[in-house]
Order: sequence, then C-alpha cells, then structure tokens
Amino acid sequence: MQTISVDDVTRCMSAHAPLYARRRPIYQYVALTDLRRLWDPSHRRMLDVGGGTGVLAQTIKTLFGLDHVASVDVEDRFLPSIDIETAVYDGSTLPFPDRSFDCALFFNVLHHVPAASRARLIFECRRVIGSGPIYIKDHISLSTLDDVRLTLLDVLGNVPFGGMVSAWYLREKNWRDLASTTAHDFDQCLSGRYRRGAFEIMFPNRLETCMRWRPI
Repeated sequence: MQTISVDDVTRCMSAHAPLYARRRPIYQYVALTDLRRLWDPSHRRMLDVGGGTGVLAQTIKTLFGLDHVASVDVEDRFLPSIDIETAVYDGSTLPFPDRSFDCALFFNVLHHVPAASRARLIFECRRVIGSGPIYIKDHISLSTLDDVRLTLLDVLGNVPFGGMVSAWYLREKNWRDLASTTAHDFDQCLSGRYRRGAFEIMFPNRLETCMRWRPI
C-alpha cells in the first residue's frame, strides 16, 4: 500500500468539512498512518462503528482504496456530501447480515460505550465481520489525572461537531480483559506522535493507542 501524507488527509477531509482546510488534521493523519501500518491490504469492505459525521470513514475509503464502507452511529450526524453507506442503529444491534464486511473499525468510540455494553457490541461486530480483525483507535488511561486530560480532549474534539462527551476511559487491564472476554488477541498496538511541544506535555502521546484485534 502507498504511504499517505498529511496533504492527502487534509484534501479528503476538507472536501466535506471545510474546517480542515484551516486546521490541518494532524491528529487524524497520525492515527491513519498507524492504522495503515496495521492494515491488511486484502480488505475490501469495512464497517465503521460510531462514525459521527462519516468524514473519517469516507477518508479511509478514499485513501485505503476500499470498495465499500458503511458507517453507523446512534445519531444521524452524517454529512450529506459523503458517498459511503450510513445507518442509525440502537447502539447494540448492527443492521447488517452475518459476514457483510472484512473488518470493523472503532475510532475513539469504545470509551463512550458503557462498560457493561462493550462486550456485546464487540460480539455483534464479530457476527458481521466473521473471522476478520477489529481495528481500534482509542485511549489508555493510567490514572484519574489521565481521565481528566482525556475528558478535555473529548470536549475539544467532539463539541464542535455535536459529538458525545460522556466517557468511561479504559486502563490497560480493561482493554486486555475486554479482548479476553470477547476471545480476541492484541495482534499489534501502536502509538504515534499526535502532539508536540506544550500540548504534548499537557496531553502525553502515550494516551493514544491504535490496536488490531484478531479472533482467537
């Protein structure tokens, strides 16, 4: 697969959300670069769970050369300019037949899902992707201070788009327990340079993680 540049990500995202023409999407670029390193190039159909506006899923479809991408969320905030499949769902049952996709993506979503509901949602993804992997971009919190930091990041990143702010951040043990409960292995785990300078000191890059889970 060809490498992607921050200009590629800016072009794709700003075509649907002009904000990104003024504020280059460095965060999304780093996340997509990590995702690309984990990505199986044989994938043709991807399910994006909790897709928000749909702009990121649209960008992945374009830059990763996918044939079909569907994005679901509990609210319809999808932008009218995107050309991926979209659907509103109830947060637990995905509106697709078994084995409809090659893989699933959760991009900064699972920390917004109540702890008691996460395993059920992962199992539901397993139904619609069969033996494919689940790609997860999310956070790892080490302390209450990290929870506060991540709450501030959620406010900064989600409020402008009407996204969810309420969250229950996972420690490393929570991630490993969730993977074990849903019969997945951590195949790989990456963390890139999302922030620099003073912003990195305030919000350490170790808070960010990109994972690939494969079924056991």
